[in-house]
Amino acid sequence: MSKLKTCILHTVLTIGGLLIIFPFLWMIATSLKTGIDIYNLSLIPKNPTIKSYLQVLQSTNFLIWFKNSLVVAAITTASVLFFDTLVGYTFAKLDFKGKNFLFVLVLSTLMIPTEMLVIPWYVMTNTFGWANSYWSLLFPGLTSAFGIFLMKQFFEAVPNDLLEAGRIDGLNEFGIFLRAAVPLIKPALAALGIFTFLGNWNAFLWPVIVVDQPELYTLPVGLAQFSGESYNQWDLVMTGASIATIPVLIIFFIFQRQIIEGIHLTGIKE
Repeated sequence: MSKLKTCILHTVLTIGGLLIIFPFLWMIATSLKTGIDIYNLSLIPKNPTIKSYLQVLQSTNFLIWFKNSLVVAAITTASVLFFDTLVGYTFAKLDFKGKNFLFVLVLSTLMIPTEMLVIPWYVMTNTFGWANSYWSLLFPGLTSAFGIFLMKQFFEAVPNDLLEAGRIDGLNEFGIFLRAAVPLIKPALAALGIFTFLGNWNAFLWPVIVVDQPELYTLPVGLAQFSGESYNQWDLVMTGASIATIPVLIIFFIFQRQIIEGIHLTGIKE
């Protein structure tokens, strides 16, 4: 590649990177602003203050909302990683009657938009008395058809000879799955885990429908309470959103190598 093309490519990527990171930096800067300065696009507050942080942490239920989101995102991520991996392995490496039909049935659920599932979920929640509970927030995300599909594709690449060697060594099928197959798909697990965590951490539609008690709000629903028809507390919204990014950043920095490798291998763009 010529120097000119390299220069153009780097310029375009730099501009794209700045456009992507600007809203994030503005969110943090706005959380340190007060008064009319909030509506200024400047990234440097005129009179920086942590007043909004103290108000959010001391005068609202923010910590409860934070805990609720963390519990819901952590449990659903753990559930998806375990069950989707197990089901993906079953579809990829075990033979049983009706396997292809069941896999197509699972894939077909990917064609149904989440918004169309809300009504059956809501009816089910009311029928079984799950409303206003952690379970009502958890159950729609405990398994994922996309995760099952992703895991199956990765397990297809695991050599059958390796699994057969495990059987000869006396491992049962779950032991082969856990000790021989799963270690070979760690990048895919990291990618699936971060996308599942992000999806549940940022979920708004289902939590705002199924929960109406403030102590059960998740972060997105709680932050929405800072805005109304006649008022918008943008400083509190930006402060809460800034704090809410901390767990996601921590997870990314810990698992960034596996996440990037998993995204590269799966071809996932976002």
